[in-house]
Amino acid sequence: MIAIRLQMIAGVALALGAAGAWAGATPEEIARLGRDLTPVGAEKAGNADKSIPAWDGGLTKAPAGFDVKKGYADPFADEKPLFTITAANAEQYKDKLSVGQLAMLKKYPTFKMNVYPTHRTAAYPASVAEDVKKFAATATLAANNNGVLNSGSSTVPFPFPTKGEEVLWNDSLRWRGGGTERDWNWYVVQSSGDSYKVGEHERFISAKAGFLEPKTDNLNFVLTAEYSSPATLEGTIYLAWDTLDQSKQGREGWIYNAGQRRVRRIPELCCDFNADGTDGLRFTDQYDGWNGPTDRYDWKLLGKREMYVPYNTYKLTDKSLKLADVVHKNHLNPDLMRYELHRVWAVEGTLKAGARHITPKRTLFIDEDTWQVVVEDLYDSRGNLWRYQDGPTIQYYDVLVPWYALFSIHDLTSGGYIVNQTSFDVAKPWVFGVKGKLADFQADELRRMGTK
Repeated sequence: MIAIRLQMIAGVALALGAAGAWAGATPEEIARLGRDLTPVGAEKAGNADKSIPAWDGGLTKAPAGFDVKKGYADPFADEKPLFTITAANAEQYKDKLSVGQLAMLKKYPTFKMNVYPTHRTAAYPASVAEDVKKFAATATLAANNNGVLNSGSSTVPFPFPTKGEEVLWNDSLRWRGGGTERDWNWYVVQSSGDSYKVGEHERFISAKAGFLEPKTDNLNFVLTAEYSSPATLEGTIYLAWDTLDQSKQGREGWIYNAGQRRVRRIPELCCDFNADGTDGLRFTDQYDGWNGPTDRYDWKLLGKREMYVPYNTYKLTDKSLKLADVVHKNHLNPDLMRYELHRVWAVEGTLKAGARHITPKRTLFIDEDTWQVVVEDLYDSRGNLWRYQDGPTIQYYDVLVPWYALFSIHDLTSGGYIVNQTSFDVAKPWVFGVKGKLADFQADELRRMGTK
């Protein structure tokens, strides 16, 4: 075995032109993908009491009557909750809840968690699975664990994680359909229940997954986000280039200011930067769950645990919903939420000495089947729980993309929260599989796009 591994290490090093490129995934580990592990590295088997079932390929077909113009039909619409977690019985379930979930139950009498049977719906195109297996042996972390090298077009470079950063990079690079074009809104909700809407048209292209031309060595994705509302922000456009090796080159960002009709560079489009229209309720590194550099924190991989998380929340995509149906005072309508028991990776981040971030400690819980953040607890400088984030997940079964139905971030001090990436309130269905050209994602192009 030692001799075989040494031969493979030498072969990989020669192929890459660099010694020491072995990333740690052995042939025996890689052989498990698709066998006792799912194609992206989750455990295929269920748990001992069968409350988490075995993964059987995921949800790959739309239910009868599906019409994307009406939202994503709920394949489990006839199911009833197994039980409901409230402040009165939370102690009974605390070993499967995060600190933030317990705090939400304690703080808001109207908050509850309806727990349903678990369905492991995550499924991917065959090409995604092939790339994960193909590059698992060569993928490695960059300097200071701040990026990914030698992972080709794999969207899960570390299916056998041993470090917190590896789990976070799996989340950052995960499969989101290659490229998307979509309208979506977010709502800033005050403690009184009053809210205002910010609308955005977003175009996201994954260079990592091979959807951007020409091919580039160090780009993860490119993105433009154009505000459509409110009137004070309408026409403002953000442009971001996100990189794979952030130790070599960090993310670059630009903004077109519609009022001034000029483009300027954003010095630091990451971490605790707050975009316009968020009222400081969403950090840039919380966009789409988690993103950006990992070098500001010491990350500890706490292991895997079973947890009640928002999952298969198809009700939240129903385009017949009105805002008042979804957005309630202090939290989303709990009757539209669905919680299931799933296995998640727990990763704890503690701010490094001398580093800057408004939240010095955070714990992220990342679903094993989708590699995306489903829950996050964030702490303030005094060590007190400050914010709670959850990411209701669905399988976009018509395009084989596991992603959010929306996600929300709650400020447990002020009582306000922000709801992100809503689709129930936009007419046009999201488009997946979009390809792009790097020439269309340039600072000069923002001037051409800017019409306000």
